Amino acid sequence: MSVTITKPGIYSGIPNDVYHSDPTPDGSLSSTGARKILDKTPAHFRYDQTHPHHSDAFDLGTAAHSVILEGDHAGIVVVDAPNWMSKAAKEARDEAHAKGLTPLLTKDYAQVLAMAEQIKTHKEAMFLLSDGLPEQSAFWQHETGVWLRARFDWLPNHRGPGLLLTDYKTSVSADRFKFAKSAADYGYHQQAAFYIDAAKALGLSKDPGMAFVVQEKTAPYLVNVIELDEEAIATGRALNEKAIRLYQQCRLTDTWPGYRMGDPVPLPKYAIYDADNKLGAAA
Repeated sequence: MSVTITKPGIYSGIPNDVYHSDPTPDGSLSSTGARKILDKTPAHFRYDQTHPHHSDAFDLGTAAHSVILEGDHAGIVVVDAPNWMSKAAKEARDEAHAKGLTPLLTKDYAQVLAMAEQIKTHKEAMFLLSDGLPEQSAFWQHETGVWLRARFDWLPNHRGPGLLLTDYKTSVSADRFKFAKSAADYGYHQQAAFYIDAAKALGLSKDPGMAFVVQEKTAPYLVNVIELDEEAIATGRALNEKAIRLYQQCRLTDTWPGYRMGDPVPLPKYAIYDADNKLGAAA
C-alpha cells in the first residue's frame, strides 16, 4: 500500500507497517524516534530508520493491539511450532514479516486470546476503549517546521474538553508504582506528552489527557488504568522539545553523531564500596 502524507491531520486506515516506514516525503519524527535520539544517539536512530527489524515482544504487542483494539485476527499468521528454532518456523516468520503480517507461535496466539478475554472484564478499560476508533495516525508540524507523527491506539469520538486519549500497553506488571518505573525506563512520559501535544496541534482539544490501559503478559492477565501526573508530562514535554530540535539539526546537516567524549567517569558507587570492603578485609 502506497501512502504519502503532505497535510497535517488524522488519517484512518494506514497499515501499521506503512505508518512505521514513515509516509511523509521529507521524513518525520515519532515519539519512539524522539526517545531513541535522547536515550541512545542520533546514529542509533538513523540506523534503525534504514534497518527496520522485528522482535518477538514487538510482534506479541502488535498482535495484542490488533485483536484487543480492532478485533482483527486477519493480520496474524499462527505458526504451529514450539519455538522459532526450526528452519520451517523461521521461514514462516520471515515470510509473514515480508508480507507485512505478524507471525505468532501457537502458544503466543493463545496468550493473546486469553488477554483479550480478560480485558473484557475490566469496566474502566472497556469504557475507555469504547465509542472511538483504533490505530489512528496523526501527522502535524512543529513550530520549527519539523514533521511529527503519532499513532493513537484509541481515539475517542468525543472531541473538545475532557478528551482522554488511550494507549494500550502490555507489561510484566500492571501495578501503578511498577508502571511508574517502566514509564521512566521506556519514556512513556515522553510518549504521553507527545500525543497530548499532537491532539492540541490538530485542534482535537485544548486540554487533552492520556490514560494507559496496562495489561500483564502472564496469567491471570490483570489490567489497570494509569495516568501520569502533571510533573511527568511536563518533564516528557521538555525532553521531546530537546529531541525535536536535535533531530532538526541532524536532518538539516545530514549528520547523525554517535557517542561524544566527555569528562573522565567515576566507577559506580557500589563498586567503590565493594573495593573498600575488599581492601579493608583481613589479609
